Amino acid sequence: MLDAPEITDAEYDALFRELKALESAHPEFASDDSPTQRVGATPREGFVKVPHSSPMLSLDNALNEEELRAFDKRVRELLGDEPFTYVAELKLDGLSLAVHYRNGKFAQALTRGDGTVGEDVTENARTIRSIPLKSRLHAQNDWEARGEVVFNRKAFDALNEERAVAGLPAFVNPRNAAAGSLRVLDPATTAARKLEFFAYFLIPPPASQSEALRELRERGLKVNEHWRTCSDIDVLVAFCKEWEEKRDTLPFEIDGVVAKVDRFEQQQRLGWTAKAPRWAIAFKFPARQENTVVENIEVQVGRTGALTPVAHLRPVAVGGVTVSRATLHNEDEIERLGLHIGDTVLVERSGDVIPKVVRVVAQGEPRRAFHMPKSCPVCEGEVVRAEGEAASRCINPNCPARLKETILHWAARGVMDIDGMGDALVDQLVDSGLVRNVTDLYDLTLDKLTELERMGAKSATKLLANIEKSRSAPLPRLINGLGIPFVGERTAQILAETFGDLDKIATAEEEELQRAEEVGPKVAASLRRFFHEPHNRSLIAKLRDLGFSFHYEITRKSGNLEGLTFVLTGVLPHLTREDAKARIESAGGKVSGSVSRKTRYVVAGEEAGAKLDKARELGVEVIDEQRLLELIGTDSSATAPAS
Repeated sequence: MLDAPEITDAEYDALFRELKALESAHPEFASDDSPTQRVGATPREGFVKVPHSSPMLSLDNALNEEELRAFDKRVRELLGDEPFTYVAELKLDGLSLAVHYRNGKFAQALTRGDGTVGEDVTENARTIRSIPLKSRLHAQNDWEARGEVVFNRKAFDALNEERAVAGLPAFVNPRNAAAGSLRVLDPATTAARKLEFFAYFLIPPPASQSEALRELRERGLKVNEHWRTCSDIDVLVAFCKEWEEKRDTLPFEIDGVVAKVDRFEQQQRLGWTAKAPRWAIAFKFPARQENTVVENIEVQVGRTGALTPVAHLRPVAVGGVTVSRATLHNEDEIERLGLHIGDTVLVERSGDVIPKVVRVVAQGEPRRAFHMPKSCPVCEGEVVRAEGEAASRCINPNCPARLKETILHWAARGVMDIDGMGDALVDQLVDSGLVRNVTDLYDLTLDKLTELERMGAKSATKLLANIEKSRSAPLPRLINGLGIPFVGERTAQILAETFGDLDKIATAEEEELQRAEEVGPKVAASLRRFFHEPHNRSLIAKLRDLGFSFHYEITRKSGNLEGLTFVLTGVLPHLTREDAKARIESAGGKVSGSVSRKTRYVVAGEEAGAKLDKARELGVEVIDEQRLLELIGTDSSATAPAS
């Protein structure tokens, strides 16, 4: 577990066999934390979703030294003259995992999921040998370790060689292979993949992050040894540059460095934004780049009908991963690049993951221009490009390519959350004609599903239960699920809260729709086009018949700020962004993320940026924290510093 064996592998294997024989002869002495119990559970039908003990937030990114130094400046200004240090850790490129111990024994493992709710992968995680089944210390305590599951490069290469021999497709990179290996339904498969777990966070935390790393190791978990305490930003920058050069010497993939303010008490005072802590940042290494040739450009059709040109590249290794395709987004991007088929281009893996064409390096001989097709390459339906839009779209709502993507979106987490509705199943449902639109999902039966490949009665029964459960989804999820262009999760929530009823949204004119916060002319026009289309009106009618709720209970808070919209910018003297937002909303006001003519006040603190400039441009009144508290009706002298 700690890469410090005291005996040979042969001696270990002999002792392991002896232990198995003893447990077989004396089962009353066998324990659940025995090394023989790593694998033993039978394959399951799916994963249970479990809430995290506290949110697993993502980190803000710094893409260059300037942004890293800007983060340091913000921390120093928030902490004043108080001294502090950073802990710098390598950013492992794997899958986040929360591991729980109860009474000192391994009890549960959860994936990150959406940050609030994860998937229970306990039996699979039990097979990872670097997760101890019993803690060395604190045997009577309940605690949690968070960290990263990674795939050793040698083990990854060996796995892909095995898959090639078996005629199976290779995994794209170690991170995807680690994620896929942890989420297979048979723990024996996970055990064979030789994953590793590195811990980097302890709950409850000790006084500092550096103490947490030392204590995690003392409790028997693996901790990446290449971490350093940095006395200032210059030392931190030097550490980042050092490991950018040395990254290929490691046995696993890294894509940057994570910097954290060391002292836990200072972390608490620095606080969090809605998505990330203010006391930590991820410095991302520059994307890796290589030259290759664009051999062809083909078009894919997405769920909204958008036609996306995709470059087919002469295969090239970029950062250890073979890249053969890259999205070109739209016609305007191809024109901006001056790209023709046959050209040599510079390709990078943005964030070391997503292939992207950066620029044309040399014109090809010969070369030919790309033109967007006039008809859909899937259904031969009409393709149009609306004025002011970058994307060309297939306008046939029954296009098979649109349908598959539409169903996957409908079933996705955060929309209808139909667990078990994956790509392979959707392909079968559409190709067999069982599903011609999302409402057909609710006509599926056990007999129909069990006729499909790799679909047993137990899996089919569970899938049907998940489909049935989705009928109770609230209106914001239903609106999001419709796949209306430019209407995502946040806009769907705003529309539901503003109108309270799907029929009111469907019949509203564009001007009326723009009454909703953050709904401008582009979104309003998209909504009107969607609800005006006959096929979509038929879909809405079927959803009503299926029992979906079209109504949303609007709870309006009354107070001094009722009907007023605020925008927060900069660092306030005493209130955190979250405190200010909560106080405004409790007094009946609304907080928006952008400044518009509907904004009543912009609350500006130190380092206010573009939002302050926009407020001045539009003539929106700018106030400070003290004036905000006066409007709310709070005694500013009673306001304590944020903690």
